[in-house]
Amino acid sequence: MKYQVGDRVLLLHSNEEGEVVDIINTKMVLVDVGGVHFPVYADQIDFPYFRRFTEKKSPQKEKRYVDDVRKEKETRPRVADGVWISFLPVSSADEFGDEVIEELKIHLVNRTETAYRFSYTLRYFGRPEFELKNDLFPFQDFYLHDIPFENLNDSPVFEFEFSLLQPQKGKAENTQASLKLKPKQLFARFEEMKMKGDASFSHRLFARYPDRETGLGELILPVGARSNAFNTARAREHLEPPRSVVDLHIDKITSDWEHLSNREILSLQLKTFEKYYDLAVAHLQPSLVVIHGLGTGRLREEIHELLKHRREVKSFVNQYHPLYGYGATEIYLEY
Repeated sequence: MKYQVGDRVLLLHSNEEGEVVDIINTKMVLVDVGGVHFPVYADQIDFPYFRRFTEKKSPQKEKRYVDDVRKEKETRPRVADGVWISFLPVSSADEFGDEVIEELKIHLVNRTETAYRFSYTLRYFGRPEFELKNDLFPFQDFYLHDIPFENLNDSPVFEFEFSLLQPQKGKAENTQASLKLKPKQLFARFEEMKMKGDASFSHRLFARYPDRETGLGELILPVGARSNAFNTARAREHLEPPRSVVDLHIDKITSDWEHLSNREILSLQLKTFEKYYDLAVAHLQPSLVVIHGLGTGRLREEIHELLKHRREVKSFVNQYHPLYGYGATEIYLEY
């Protein structure tokens, strides 16, 4: 590796300059460009000095007028799609020349317009191993820590509690999210990364911070706040009744949908699913049928991905149903 931490480098594809902040492995480094960290391959960067000395210099600087000044290059618009936990595998070559993953670098990524305060706990076999509290600002990522690759056999669970840095009327006091990494799913993600040529993989913790009136927002209390006086059974009395069947066809959710984009429709469908899933869990419902239809399969895939990481899910199946064909998933819950 010809680069070291602190080196100034040039990104060949964008002509931007950045700084090396970490050496990931023999082929990849972590670069800081304008406060944003992301991994790049070593063959995609170079030292900027060669370019500076080889650029042709004009013998005389031309006068430029206001009308001749070029407009600044348009930047790609930022997409607000939620808060994510990101895993960056760090590998090295073994004695046979094969790449072996040594550890995972873990980041919390905020791709929303909102600032949050969060508390984070990593558990192995249910016991807390690492805890952290801090603030997460809009469209920024926050480095949490590294975990050795072999620790993935210890049933790691990544738990988060979020609250708004600036409380808003009508929003929940806090919300919780967690992710349990299962070895089989993890290795499938690694294989998917290799096929796509990606350097990392991510899991969305939540797409949108919940409103106060949602079932989940009402059930969660701040840590240490009146927990002894809080009665879960009584709280269920004030929740919206659960449903055993939820139809996610957009015309069943809202009559004013024709102006919505495909992305907005998908977001509304997922929000509706999460609402009635949370209500089913709050009411200790044993099962739930979600009608997602056939279509392109995108909604079904998103729901199945969410279900893989919900601890209450005993199993789920998408098979032929006499009422819904192949357009529904049956979810079985245990508590």
